[in-house]
Amino acid sequence: MIINSSKVKSEALLLFCRELIFSYEKSDDNMFNISQNTKTFIDEQIKQLHKAINVVIQPNDYYTRNTRVTRIAIIIKTYEFLSKNLSKRFEKGDVFNPAMLCFALLSTWFAELSITEDDKEFLYFNIYPYSEIYDKLLLNIDDVQYKQLNIKMLQIAEDTIFKLNNYRFK
Repeated sequence: MIINSSKVKSEALLLFCRELIFSYEKSDDNMFNISQNTKTFIDEQIKQLHKAINVVIQPNDYYTRNTRVTRIAIIIKTYEFLSKNLSKRFEKGDVFNPAMLCFALLSTWFAELSITEDDKEFLYFNIYPYSEIYDKLLLNIDDVQYKQLNIKMLQIAEDTIFKLNNYRFK
């Protein structure tokens, strides 16, 4: 069986980002001084992204039910690689912004590296307007701590995606 590694990595990344979206929905970002306008904008972008991810990938139970299928097993291992890699970057109790991390991971993979740019199922993620998100979360933020946190998320995402790009299935 021939496995398209970029599609498998993309699917694992989207699965991971869906979990980040769940984290965002549970998070309390009231500790930062961000405008309601920014919060509403990010919430709306997250909802749209969540819908798009759910169109492209299967529900979580599909992956757990089909772990014996080679392609699914590789997706799960790649997901675990992402999870371990990111866990190393955070200490217990570290504050993080799951929305910014999610957008940064996807923009680095799909837009900057142009992974799967010819695959129609990932077209949405290739043409997504990531620059609008970056403007809102990096340039148009007055809270310096929040801006620094978002820059940190961007740096972590870029490092993680470069490692994912070089990741070889075992």
